[in-house]
Amino acid sequence: MAEQHSSKSIMWVTIIVAIVLIAIIFPLTVKQFGSAADLGKGDDADVRIQPVARFELAKAAPATGGAPKDGATVFNAICGACHNTGAAGAPKIDDKAAWAPRVATGKDALVKSVLGGKGAMPPKGGGADLSDDEVKGAVDYILGKVK
Repeated sequence: MAEQHSSKSIMWVTIIVAIVLIAIIFPLTVKQFGSAADLGKGDDADVRIQPVARFELAKAAPATGGAPKDGATVFNAICGACHNTGAAGAPKIDDKAAWAPRVATGKDALVKSVLGGKGAMPPKGGGADLSDDEVKGAVDYILGKVK
């Protein structure tokens, strides 16, 4: 009988310890709800789920303050990327033989092909913000180098 009494006491002690632990832990884990006015404010979910970074495309302001660029500046900033290295089949600036057939078509044809793009070269050589006069200046600069 003594064993039966001891097992009952162990059972009651276990139940009491479990109740005490639940009474201590439960209030700590339950979210505290405020008034109905507080529920309208929402929690910080919008802040927590924001992206890590934001990306925004914007047109850069001209570095020269809007003043037209001369042919050498346009060539060095835009055209030279391909015409100095021969990238994408572009004739190198110092290869007069490669330029000869292009020069033979005339300045107007060269300007037209630069403005509209040709082969791998995009319109205006990729300088979409260039004016037609700046493109003509760059063509004049190139013609001065290859003749």
